Amino acid sequence: MTYNPQQIIARGPRAVAEAAAEAIDADALLEGATYSILEEDENHNVWRIDAFPTTEEEDTQLLEVLGGFDDLNVVREQLADADWLAMALSGLPPVRAGRFFVYGMHDRGRVPAGTVNLRIEAGAAFGTGHHGTTVGCLLTYSDLLKKRGFARVLDVGAGTGVLAIAAARTGTKVAVGTDIDPVSVRISNENARLNHANARFVYANGLNHRLVRNDGPYDLVFANILARPLVTLSHPIRDALKPKGLVILSGLLRTQERFVKAAYLSHGFRLIRRLHRDAWCTLVLQKV
Repeated sequence: MTYNPQQIIARGPRAVAEAAAEAIDADALLEGATYSILEEDENHNVWRIDAFPTTEEEDTQLLEVLGGFDDLNVVREQLADADWLAMALSGLPPVRAGRFFVYGMHDRGRVPAGTVNLRIEAGAAFGTGHHGTTVGCLLTYSDLLKKRGFARVLDVGAGTGVLAIAAARTGTKVAVGTDIDPVSVRISNENARLNHANARFVYANGLNHRLVRNDGPYDLVFANILARPLVTLSHPIRDALKPKGLVILSGLLRTQERFVKAAYLSHGFRLIRRLHRDAWCTLVLQKV
């Protein structure tokens, strides 16, 4: 039976919303769930989670997890029978992150001069450039480029490919992205062609794919995924990096920073920088 698209909205204090987001991340049944968390009303400490289940099972599990927090007001709305994803994207403004300007086709007439302009069409993949985690990665990468370039870059969990494409457009000779979702891989490769970027994307679970290994070791690894997979990948990412290579980690909440950072410090990394944006954290670490 076809699932009718729903949107689940949960509102509450920041601490409760962040705890609920952690609970979603920790739930094995919600590993692929799409959601966002942001501050809706600063004056009244109201934070909002928007979740977009794609199956009845995911819908039920999201309601169960969010319903476990008494201080969250959870509502469920049916989305119109239309291309709701395209409609939502058409309302998103372009994003400026350091030297990068990320836009969709609907904003092609607003592209400024003097920036690295990236046209990213999301389709069914994550990573339009609007999410706090993606912006955090682009901002930290933009700052790193002020001091050095990166000849070889790997993007783990590429989504739409925006990070590997950003690298390819700023001098990286080898830019490789991976994703466990074949649809994301297809969309990433399409976005690379749209941007005339020498970046390629492969369907891979982890870092052991032959095409990933053959292009290593890398000067920089992006990993914008979730906290637990970031911890699991801490050793493989170290192995994929050159000595003194850097990793930019995101996809983690501020409350998960200590957990993720500890895993990387224990595998011989040192912290270079942290960036907080909304409820999210981006970490830059160097292989010692």
